Amino acid sequence: MTTTVTSSPTALDRHRELNTDKAALEAIRTRIAEAGVQYIYYQAVTVTGRVVGKVVPAKHLLRNAEKGVQMHRTAVSDLQVDRAGNLLGGGVEAAEFTAVPDLDTFAVLPWDTSIGRFFCRLYEPDHRPGVGGQPLATDVRGNLKRLHADFTARTGLELRSGCEPEMTWTGPGLEARHRPGSSPAYHLDHLERYRPIYQKVISYAQALGLDMIEGDYEDPGQLELNWMYDHADRTADRLIVYRQICRQVARELGVTASFMPKPATGMMGNGCHHNLSLWRGDENVLAEPGVQELHLTETGKHALGGILTHAAASMAIMGSTVNSYKRYWDAGQFAPSQINWGMDNKTCTVRLSANGRLEFKLPDAMVNPYLSHAALIASIADGLENRIDPGPAQQGSSYAGELRFDKLPLTLGEALEAFSADQVVKEALGPELAELYSALKADEWARFCGVVTDWEHMMYAEEAP
Repeated sequence: MTTTVTSSPTALDRHRELNTDKAALEAIRTRIAEAGVQYIYYQAVTVTGRVVGKVVPAKHLLRNAEKGVQMHRTAVSDLQVDRAGNLLGGGVEAAEFTAVPDLDTFAVLPWDTSIGRFFCRLYEPDHRPGVGGQPLATDVRGNLKRLHADFTARTGLELRSGCEPEMTWTGPGLEARHRPGSSPAYHLDHLERYRPIYQKVISYAQALGLDMIEGDYEDPGQLELNWMYDHADRTADRLIVYRQICRQVARELGVTASFMPKPATGMMGNGCHHNLSLWRGDENVLAEPGVQELHLTETGKHALGGILTHAAASMAIMGSTVNSYKRYWDAGQFAPSQINWGMDNKTCTVRLSANGRLEFKLPDAMVNPYLSHAALIASIADGLENRIDPGPAQQGSSYAGELRFDKLPLTLGEALEAFSADQVVKEALGPELAELYSALKADEWARFCGVVTDWEHMMYAEEAP
């Protein structure tokens, strides 16, 4: 007698089944035909926030919707080698992964309508014994989707967020002009000089589904353009899209777009504040209906307590580069100096900017939004479960306040130490992703510590005897 073993469908099987929906595929084929799309990018986001992928002729849509595309496993870590020459994320012998498109992310690129794109989720290939078809543990986008869905299933809540993506533009005619001691912030004349930039960025963003709402000129070269808040998963995707748009606009206009957190000493850094709210259906649980004065509900306070408790450990994510920490050393430039919160207090790490909205100010312009939102969801969940008290709101400037929570790490090295000691934040990423992220960033820190800088030459080259 022959026994047939029937295995359960894998996560990859279920995604493929979704992607064979005839109505969804036909809608995409119609858009391809109407726009004249000839090529499609199948793109994923790496551990550091880089976009990687493949280009495929559009006529192969049905094949790729089901089978996806294959990439080497170490693509998720930018094919980065450590200082010893070892390829991080599995080595040269590592298996490939399968990238399968999310059909609802299809879009036509407005700057070249012959090209479309999908965001993909990543899986172990079918043939791998024991793990074939499982989600790839180092897929930052897939990890956020799973973590957020689990959080909602357990609590009935979803995290909604909006980002403030500050960045620096440089090029002919973009130089700031202002008298000594003043600032060009909000100066409409400077905004006018950037008119070709913001018009193209907003136009492309709207075409790609971002509901653009406002923007301003904030510091020499610094422009911030915002879009409407939404479910955190969608906000993370949109931040990646926004960065891609800015790169394209820079190419078209012959200027430079930089997301470097601290472009120069004495300038404000480029932050990416996350504005957060928690929703149960149509109810924002951070605020009491009808109460006008600034306040937080008990649920909101516990969520805030979790965010503050794990803020130091999450800094390795929120400030992910060596350069990130220059924002905190350059005093008087509006960056937080300690972990605290306040009522409409811009010196605090978390500001209750309006009823129902917490502004989290640690993330900078190079933050990986899938990791930042994962860390925030885990921190909030811990705060709710353990009813963590955030303490009283900071009164007055934080630069003279008392220390209630852990100290703010002031180097990437310190941040990695705090990250390694916090199980809540590490578990938000999972063991394999947390280990890979730590390895990438520890290597970055080691490389920096071994580099001789211009500052050292200025200080020491001819100092002795």
